[in-house]
Amino acid sequence: MSRPTKDEYFMAMARLVATRTTCLRRAVGCVLVDARGHVRATGYNGVGAGLPHCNQHDPFDLTGYPMACEGAFAGSGIALDTCQAIHAEQNALLQCSDIWAIDVCYCTTFPCVSCTKLLLGTSCRRIVYAEDYAQREAAERLWMGAGRASHMIAHTRGVKP
Repeated sequence: MSRPTKDEYFMAMARLVATRTTCLRRAVGCVLVDARGHVRATGYNGVGAGLPHCNQHDPFDLTGYPMACEGAFAGSGIALDTCQAIHAEQNALLQCSDIWAIDVCYCTTFPCVSCTKLLLGTSCRRIVYAEDYAQREAAERLWMGAGRASHMIAHTRGVKP
């Protein structure tokens, strides 16, 4: 088995972090890494502390997900204000002790416009992502306009995106 590249390694980690989601809409994971290749913080999308998890399943309830928020079944990139989930990038930034140490953001999907703006307020210079997002073109224009770089990884060593 060959050693994975740093991009492959941290993207696989972001995918693992995404498995902790409490959101029904999608599972997103984020890993913030410094220039030395050390993890500064991780985050996944989910409701705020103390709120019921949207993806909490009840086999005796006909709806299946009685705790789902109003935006749980909306399409990708729309009705974001009706979804109670905090984005993976936002959660990672909340956990990061030094936003000026961030060099690369590994995220399972390209960040939305709001999360891109937050990342622009840090020292992050690259976004590595595995999947497109409904707002990617607008967010990427902001990112690239600031002289930052992005790179898509289609898959990571047998792990499907």
